[in-house]
Amino acid sequence: MLRIILGEPPRENTGVLAAAIDNMAQMASMLRTEMNAHEDRDHEYRKLEIWIRGLISSLDELEQSLFAASFFRKLVKAGYMDDMSVSEQGDYARYVYFYKNGFIRVFSLLDKLGTVLNSLYDLNTVRVKAHYSYYTVLRRFRSTKKHRELSGRLEEIKDSYRDPMQKLRGRRNAEIHYMNSEMQDDLWQRHQGLHDKIRLEDLDEHLEDLRQGLEMVCKTLVEVFTYSNEQLGKSLGKS
Repeated sequence: MLRIILGEPPRENTGVLAAAIDNMAQMASMLRTEMNAHEDRDHEYRKLEIWIRGLISSLDELEQSLFAASFFRKLVKAGYMDDMSVSEQGDYARYVYFYKNGFIRVFSLLDKLGTVLNSLYDLNTVRVKAHYSYYTVLRRFRSTKKHRELSGRLEEIKDSYRDPMQKLRGRRNAEIHYMNSEMQDDLWQRHQGLHDKIRLEDLDEHLEDLRQGLEMVCKTLVEVFTYSNEQLGKSLGKS
């Protein structure tokens, strides 16, 4: 959608993004086939299908946010806020909007995935924490010692993206709980020199963190749904 608005051709899914979407779509299709063949008395399959289709939409929105932020970043040439034209200030504001939307969606999507995992594997994470996150679910996997093959893969992915995810989490927390992340940067600079011009944050570094966040999410989804499709296929084959 955003590519069309910005005059760009539609996205062609490739690489790990395509693999994530395909694996999620495969599980949704398996669930739909089972519901059509047999009654879904407790509506568990229907609930999972809705959640998984929601994950596909969330991943699409995350990728679009990164694309749009990158698009508007290219239009920002000045290194200081005071040196921007009115038009460039508008492009910078649009970059900030989509960048923020992106890093918020990284953690929102992961937490939705945590809900799916909690249901799929009967982890009962609510016993540990009423309002849990994806990372709480990972700890729950460890404590219950269930599905070690899957949880081990997810831990490896989490650890390999620790640095960019920590930076994204810090910005997400500042945005949601304290103040806008770019305002924090501005305040820090004002403390260094009251009358100095405000230098922009490193836009390319921030976008690279977001790109890695998207990559981490995609790899996580691939592992979850590759494994879960195998488990579901075995379960349906026995029924």
